[in-house]
Amino acid sequence: MLKFWTVHIIRIIPIFFVISVGIAMLLYPGGNIHDPNQVGYVFTHNFLSELGRYVTNSGDINFFSQILFNQAMISYLLVGIGFLFVPQYFKDDPFSYTVAWIGSIFIFIGSLFFAGVGFTPADLYFEPHVFFALNAFRLLVPGTFFYLIVLIRQKMPTFEIASLGFLCLSTIAYVIFQIVSGGPYGSAESMVQQATAQKIIVIINVASMLILSNSFNRINKRLILS
Repeated sequence: MLKFWTVHIIRIIPIFFVISVGIAMLLYPGGNIHDPNQVGYVFTHNFLSELGRYVTNSGDINFFSQILFNQAMISYLLVGIGFLFVPQYFKDDPFSYTVAWIGSIFIFIGSLFFAGVGFTPADLYFEPHVFFALNAFRLLVPGTFFYLIVLIRQKMPTFEIASLGFLCLSTIAYVIFQIVSGGPYGSAESMVQQATAQKIIVIINVASMLILSNSFNRINKRLILS
């Protein structure tokens, strides 16, 4: 049961997310916040959350894409639940156990916010949607930082430590970018910059979760052999 939540769930859900979002992009009717006549989904001109709209900016019903995207976002709650099991690996080290719990709580709340994005399509619940979307990544900053401390203390491979450190720094940079940049509605150029930055941080996040699942699998094997 422990390995199921800490390894398999944290590994499977990001893969499920990528597949669901990829298909949703292919099925997206079209339109962006500056060009309602755009055909289909454009990687640099559409935000991910546009996939979750019931009606697109082109005025088309977005039936299939919104189901795929919103269920993918809601499924990320399972990742947060998985992290609530991870501190059990460190019961013999009170410091790592405590730090892991702090990190898990932040990541769990962040996963609730990601699920909140799926429950609040932007065209139906704009203000709560923006609130969840902005703060989900901000909650990952302390979460990943505390787990970085744990991985270092557990003497995990340098690549895995560096990957999580890169995620933490990238998320900080993305949060700062969100704060200092103007909203995407100001100009098409700003929209492209923010939509592109969003995709980059999501790709880094997905890759880091897969690497973390390997870290937890390694720790699980250590406990079995000890």
